[in-house]
Amino acid sequence: MSFLKKLFLLLFTIFIIYLGITINSSLELPPLPNFDSEYWGPGKSIKDSDAIRPFKINVPDQVLEVLKTKLSQPHALTPPLEGIQQQYGMNTNLMKEIIEFWKTKYNWREREKFLNQYPQFQTKIQGLNIHFLHVKPTKANGKQVVPLLMLHGWPGSVREFYEIIPLLTTPQEGQDFVFEVIVPSLPGYGFSEASSKPGLGPPQTAAIFKILMERLGFKKFYIQGGDWGAIIATYYATLYPETLLGLHSNMCGAQTPVTFIKTLIGSFCPSLVIEDKFRDKMYPLSKIYSALLLESGYMHLQSTKPDTVGIALGDSPIGLAAYILEKFTTWTNPEWKNREDGGLKIKYTYTNLLDNVMIYWVTGSITTSMRIYAEQFAQKQRELQLDRYPVMVPAACARFPYELLYQSDYILQDKYKTLVQTNDFSTGGHFAAFEEPQMLSNDVWSAVHKFRNLQKKIKSA
Repeated sequence: MSFLKKLFLLLFTIFIIYLGITINSSLELPPLPNFDSEYWGPGKSIKDSDAIRPFKINVPDQVLEVLKTKLSQPHALTPPLEGIQQQYGMNTNLMKEIIEFWKTKYNWREREKFLNQYPQFQTKIQGLNIHFLHVKPTKANGKQVVPLLMLHGWPGSVREFYEIIPLLTTPQEGQDFVFEVIVPSLPGYGFSEASSKPGLGPPQTAAIFKILMERLGFKKFYIQGGDWGAIIATYYATLYPETLLGLHSNMCGAQTPVTFIKTLIGSFCPSLVIEDKFRDKMYPLSKIYSALLLESGYMHLQSTKPDTVGIALGDSPIGLAAYILEKFTTWTNPEWKNREDGGLKIKYTYTNLLDNVMIYWVTGSITTSMRIYAEQFAQKQRELQLDRYPVMVPAACARFPYELLYQSDYILQDKYKTLVQTNDFSTGGHFAAFEEPQMLSNDVWSAVHKFRNLQKKIKSA
């Protein structure tokens, strides 16, 4: 059989599969689950108090003394291989520099004051104490104040948003609105209590945040997220679309069967799937999947045995820092693995990065933060088939060049049916709010402006 005949047969087969999946996708979806009455606290279900309590970070001295002792102990740090920077993971020469900075220049009590600069609260939801920042604009200047729920991921925390918050809560010229920002710690992260029971994954977390926003008095609001925050936001839009005015994500993703076929077809004819100038973001698939494999070993561990890994990281602040900071090298820019300094001082400072590490350390939350992977990939969670549901809420996607996965508008529209804005940036990676707060805030302002114009058109129609 000639090459052309083989190619034709392959394309015809793909087309038939694509047609079958398209027809199947149009069939009735399973009913949406309801997680509003779940209970994740210890023991038997107890009615939650609706009280919203002010919260201040105030770590006991004993916790800091333990940290000081552990950092001062001799470290069995294996020397790196000759000529190697970060290609094998976190370089121990770099870690020695970070440890010295941590011991001699980083002052947690000063950083506590920094972290306490924004109003913080806790409230009991489904048996768990949920921590959140709630920052209102100091001067609205007659503009409408609109609520924005912002969600972080792993290995991040609310710390990622400290630089972007003032950019969103300060009135902007030419806009008739300003943001009131709510930033919760995900359950099991930082100062939010972890579930005592299995099953609390991203969809169930969306239900917790729905209750949080209701308790704060918001019937409708905007939502933004990256990493797990992006996934939770998308599930939120699936489960509770009537409460959302718009969704902004810096990690949009479609995982439908149609998406898979489109992506495969694009490997033969990329121009059907993506603009030529962005072709190398999605193809060749061998290069893209190799890069994903290189960066996703942690995911398999955390999806299967998070508690085992958590024991090691929870006992060693140095191990914890190495595990987390490695992600701030290659996930910010994969080329940084070729640098002696890991690129960590290009967009961050050791102080800011250690703020994030310390939130995990002082709360002992690394194990519970990793369990979300195991919950997301559990069979029971997959059976919900929530990824098959289209998102009808108006959506905007910010694509940063060094994000772990890139999908074109043609692909994203399989999931986000009202995609009002996509922007591609020339710099930036996975931790957009932390790396490029100005760029991300500008994109959020632009997206919400378009969401509001769309709402006005709908009302006037």
